[in-house]
Amino acid sequence: MQTSRRSFFSRYAAAGAAAFTIVKPQLVRGWAAEKMKIGLIGCGGRGRAAVVDNFLGDPATELVAMGDIFEDKLEGSLKFLRENKQLAEMQDRIKVAPDKRFVGFDAYKKVLASDAEIIFLCTPPGWRPLHFEAAINAKKHVFCEKPFGTDATGIRRFMEAVRKSEQMKLTVVSGAQRRSDPAYIEAVDKIKNGSIGDVVAMYAYWVGTPVIQQKARDPKWGDLEWQHRNWYSNLWICGDQIVEQHLHNIDVCNWIMGGHPVKVVASGGAVWRPREELYGSIYDHVAADFEYANGVRMSSYCRQYPGRLYNQVNEIIAGSKGRVTLDQGRGAPGYKNEHTKLMKSIRGEIPYVNEGMAVAESTLTCIMGRESAYSGMQLTWDQILNSKQDLMPKEWDYKAPGPKMDLPVPGQYKFV
Repeated sequence: MQTSRRSFFSRYAAAGAAAFTIVKPQLVRGWAAEKMKIGLIGCGGRGRAAVVDNFLGDPATELVAMGDIFEDKLEGSLKFLRENKQLAEMQDRIKVAPDKRFVGFDAYKKVLASDAEIIFLCTPPGWRPLHFEAAINAKKHVFCEKPFGTDATGIRRFMEAVRKSEQMKLTVVSGAQRRSDPAYIEAVDKIKNGSIGDVVAMYAYWVGTPVIQQKARDPKWGDLEWQHRNWYSNLWICGDQIVEQHLHNIDVCNWIMGGHPVKVVASGGAVWRPREELYGSIYDHVAADFEYANGVRMSSYCRQYPGRLYNQVNEIIAGSKGRVTLDQGRGAPGYKNEHTKLMKSIRGEIPYVNEGMAVAESTLTCIMGRESAYSGMQLTWDQILNSKQDLMPKEWDYKAPGPKMDLPVPGQYKFV
């Protein structure tokens, strides 16, 4: 193969010797094959949407492997991709042979063992730390859906893998798509450069409708299968709304501040969510008062209402010389742009991109707010960073008993 901007290898001469050390191509910044191969882990709606966005955002990628714990999800997504009108002229890029479709709790290992060079992590977030660590250990570039975990133990694991990815110059792009939205990038840059003076306060909102994946439980499903199919209602795999959805808004505030808050006081509860298995034990509203090291406060509010009630998803940034409202509906959402950025970083066409640590800190910020609301305690960054909470189930089987908890009650719920 001819050496080009997209395809080259690096050689380092040993001092005083003629021998060379050949560095693996995928570990060389700027290396890329003419066609980069994608492996998808998690074949639900987010996973298949990520493939569509990637194909639309870059002309030189191919889907070569897919993995999910459910065969119906995998085959359904593959059918969706093959029938998608947006991809009508790109069907030759879907190259998932029958022996590259993996089902089961170990499907992620098989995708990582394939010849895919880029891994899309699109399972529910409870699995994110384990899968991300394995992807980095396999020396893969990663598109990682948000959030990056559901408890502090998982986030510490994720952060350690991020440090390793940075050392190897593996590209990591997040599904926190506002970081790839041109309107947001321009607005945040202006704020950081003083367009509204010094930031004095921030307000973050995600008020919308609930997410319910299933209408009822199939009697054939064991607990763990049921919790996966109805994952948004279960804390260990979802993280609650403040982590799973509201991360977008809180991440924008951290992005503007250039770091994470140092403490939080929060409250919340469940008003309309029935105490039924379908709705789990997560809250339907959380209000949090975060404080950064310089004294700036972020007021955060997330709520889910059933039906067509009040809706607000935005951030309001108050400065000493004015204020600005950031709203993704006013710009071009970054879904496709995040994949263009992913590929350009891998090929060395733009400065190296690794959003792992920033979005991991935003995920932990959200977990800090949730745990403050659940426990009724003021929590600091050091406390949440060192929390021993580990929500991950220890037995992985479709019929296994899934983790269960009662609705958290402040004063009774214990922060660990």
